[in-house]
Amino acid sequence: MTNTEELKNEEKKSLSFVEQLVEKDLEEGKNAKRIQTRFPPEPNGYLHIGHAKAICMDFGVAEKYNGVCNLRFDDTNPSKEDTEYVDSILNDIKWLGFKWGNVYYASDYFQKLWDFAVWMIENGKAYVDEQTSEQIAEQKGTPTQAGVESPYRNRPVEESLELFRKMNTPEAEEGSMVLRAKLDMANPNMHFRDPIMYRIIHTPHHRTGTKWHAYPMYDFAHGQSDYFEGVTHSICTLEFVPHRPLYDKFIDELKVYEGEADNIHDFRPRQIEFNRLNLTYTVMSKRKLHALVDEHLVDGWDDPRMPTLCGMRRRGYSPESIRKFIDSIGYTKFDALNDMALLEAAVREDLNAKAIRVSAVVNPVKLVITNYPDGMTEEMEAINNPENEADGTHNITFSKNLWIEREDFMEDAPKKFFRMTPGKEVRLKNAYIVKCTGCTKDADGNIIEIQAEYDPTSKSGMEGANRKVKGTLHWVSVDHCKKAEVREYDRLFSIENPSADERDFRELINPDSLHVRKNCYVEDFAATKVAGEYLQFQRIGYFMADKNSTPDNLVFNKTVGLKDTWAKMTDKK
Repeated sequence: MTNTEELKNEEKKSLSFVEQLVEKDLEEGKNAKRIQTRFPPEPNGYLHIGHAKAICMDFGVAEKYNGVCNLRFDDTNPSKEDTEYVDSILNDIKWLGFKWGNVYYASDYFQKLWDFAVWMIENGKAYVDEQTSEQIAEQKGTPTQAGVESPYRNRPVEESLELFRKMNTPEAEEGSMVLRAKLDMANPNMHFRDPIMYRIIHTPHHRTGTKWHAYPMYDFAHGQSDYFEGVTHSICTLEFVPHRPLYDKFIDELKVYEGEADNIHDFRPRQIEFNRLNLTYTVMSKRKLHALVDEHLVDGWDDPRMPTLCGMRRRGYSPESIRKFIDSIGYTKFDALNDMALLEAAVREDLNAKAIRVSAVVNPVKLVITNYPDGMTEEMEAINNPENEADGTHNITFSKNLWIEREDFMEDAPKKFFRMTPGKEVRLKNAYIVKCTGCTKDADGNIIEIQAEYDPTSKSGMEGANRKVKGTLHWVSVDHCKKAEVREYDRLFSIENPSADERDFRELINPDSLHVRKNCYVEDFAATKVAGEYLQFQRIGYFMADKNSTPDNLVFNKTVGLKDTWAKMTDKK
C-alpha cells in the first residue's frame, strides 16, 4: 500500500458515518455532485445543546463539501409557534458561528402542499376521516397485529374533496376530521398505516394569519419541503428512522405528481439519521423545558442552569467550547447519555486560553497588614492572561486593608495547609510576601479580622521575592473594590438521568441548584467587564457578568470551576 493510499484510509476512518455516506453519494455523482443541507427547527421554543449538535452536522457537512446549508422553520403548528422563537433561533445559530444560505419557512409551501394533497385525494391516495383521534389510534393495531381500516377509507373522491375544502374553513370544528393517506393498514411499520396528512387548527399563524385552517402534519410537510428546496441530504436524529419509508413514499408520490415518475430515483433528498445529544442531570424535552419556564421553576429560557444555548451563553459558555465538545463525542447510530463533566472540561479548556484573569473574593474576611503605612497605596501589575501575552496587563491597587477568602485562613491548621495561618508566610498574588501574626474574633468566636506583616523587600522583582513560599492567595483592597453578587450553579436535577425516571420531573429538581452570594468583592478592573467577556476569578473559576448586571448592582454568573469538584463530590457519596 502506498503512502497516499494509507493517508486516504486514515482520512476515511476519521470521517463520521454521515460524511462517509455523503462522500459515497458524491463519488456516484448523485444530485449532480451538489451538496445542500438544511437545519429545520420548529419555532416553538428556544434551541438547546441537542440542537447545537444537529446544527454542527448540518452546517458542517455543507461547509466541508463546498455546499450550502439553508435554514427552514417548520412552522406547521401555529398553536405552539411564535416569532419570539424565530428571532432567538437566528441569534443562536449566529452565536455558534454558522452562516446559512437562505431562510425558508414550511408555510412558504402551504399552497403547494395543499394542491399536492388535493391531487392525492383525486387519485384515490388520500381520504377524509371523521373519526375521533382515539378511534383512529385504537384502529392502528400493534407492530405485530395489523390495523383496522377506517369506515371512511373508501368514501367517494368527491366527498373527500368537499370535506377537505371544508376543513380549511372557520366553520370546521377542530378534531372533527383529518386527511389521511391511503397506504397500508397491515404494514409492520406503524407510520405507514394511513398516516394523518392534515388536521384543523384555528389558532392564527405567525406568518399567514387566518388564511389557513387546515395545516399539514410534519411527516407530510417535511420531505416535500426538502424536495421543493433542492435538499440533497436531510440529516436528522434517530427517532426519525421509522419515518424514513414514509418520507421516501411521499417524495415518490410528489415526483409522480410533478411528472418526474421516469426520474423517480434521481435528484431527491436522502434522509440520514444520527444519535441525539443527551446530557446527564438535565432534560432536552421541549415540553419539560416549557414547563420549567412557564411554571417559573427557572429564571426564563436563558436561566444559566438550562441546557438552552441562550442559557449557556448567559452562564459564560463559549460557542467554541460547545462545538469542541460536540466534535469530541462524535456522531453514531446509537443513543447515549453524555456526561456533563465532558462539556465542562471542554469549557475549561477553551476559557483557559481566552479568559481575562481578575481578582475577586466571594467569601470575604478582612486582612490588615499592620506594618504597612496608613493611607499608602501601590499599583501592582497583573497579567490579564498568561496564555496570551497580547492580552496585556492591568493595575490592581494594594493597600493596608484587604479582603481575602475566609477559607484561606485557619487558626489551627494541619501540616499540609499551605495558606494563611499564624506564624507562616504566604505570597499575596502580584504583591508581597506576608506573615500572619494573629486574628480577632467576635463574642461568638467568629473570626472578623486577620493580621499580618509584610516584607517590603518581597515585591515582585525585588530580592526578597525569590524565596520559596508554598501558598499564594488572591485579594482585593477594601477601599479599591466593588461589591458584587455572585451566582453559583449546580446541576439542575438531582439524578443523573431524569428523563428515564418514572417520577414527575418536577420532583427531581435539585433544590440547591442555585447559590447566591450577596457580599462579594471584585477589583475595580473586573467591575468594568460586561456580559460577553470571559473572566477567570483567580483560584476560583470562570465567570461572566450577567446580562442584568449594572455598575451600581454588579452580578456575576459562575460558568464552571477550575476543577471538576462535582466528580469528587459524587465519588464521596
